[in-house]
Amino acid sequence: MAHDHHDPHDPHDPHHTGHGHRHGTDIDWNAMGPLLESQAELFTAVYERAMAWLAQEVTGPGLIVDAGSGPGVVACLFAEAFPGARVVAVDSTAPLLERARARAARLGLADRFDTVAGELPEALGELDHPADLLWASRSLHHLGDQRAALAAFGERLAVGGTLALLEGGLPSRFLPRDIGIGRPGLQARLDALEAEWFARMRAGLPDSVAETEDWPALLTAAGLKYTRTRTFLLDLPAPADDRVRAYVAEHLSRVRGGVADALDADDRATLDRLLDPSDPASVHVRPDVFLLGAYTVHTAVRPA
Repeated sequence: MAHDHHDPHDPHDPHHTGHGHRHGTDIDWNAMGPLLESQAELFTAVYERAMAWLAQEVTGPGLIVDAGSGPGVVACLFAEAFPGARVVAVDSTAPLLERARARAARLGLADRFDTVAGELPEALGELDHPADLLWASRSLHHLGDQRAALAAFGERLAVGGTLALLEGGLPSRFLPRDIGIGRPGLQARLDALEAEWFARMRAGLPDSVAETEDWPALLTAAGLKYTRTRTFLLDLPAPADDRVRAYVAEHLSRVRGGVADALDADDRATLDRLLDPSDPASVHVRPDVFLLGAYTVHTAVRPA
């Protein structure tokens, strides 16, 4: 969330708007907050469809926990989608939790909105009550031992409570295969480089354990009863509006910075043109920019 999960600067991923994982301290989260909020808002349709589906899975949740909430966009959407629920946003980054509380206040949700500061999964131990619904959107893959983290998530569920895990899906697409400059297939090559980056990121995490990413099997191994998987499509076709263009430019800029050394000269030159606002081929003005992605949610229940 990110999000594509292959984003070289994954903390900025709108599907991982949470930063409940351990991260570097060189990021100015006060400055990043507005960008994280605007990007998450762009994906509101995905979250709303996921919540409508979860409403069929979960009956009247009393407590909803967003594990890795970031600035609270999704947590507030949960509060709106489930008006009888109390919502707790859990994150390690205080400035983002401040934005979450401010957002809840602006929306008139403050009376049933709380925050907990701390690293995942340990911070979940600070909850006053077990969760009826625990949402983890691309925060799990920033934890070295995902199997142990899933077990910890499950332990913080009420009996009969649901864990909703957003992991996987497909990398987003922004441009046609042939964009008229450079070699065709740029995004496919970037995907491959980003996948390599993601593997290195996972391997470098504290206590990293390699796992087959069979999420239903991992949920079952964590002692939960796997229920269902559903994928939600975000389809914002060309011509893109300014929000989509800004998101695409930001994404490609981070990719350019994250995998630049692995790009050949032709692809670097193409990315530079795509990012140059004065270039008629840039994503800021070209007519064929779009945003298309698929985001997968897996659910499981804590048995009696």
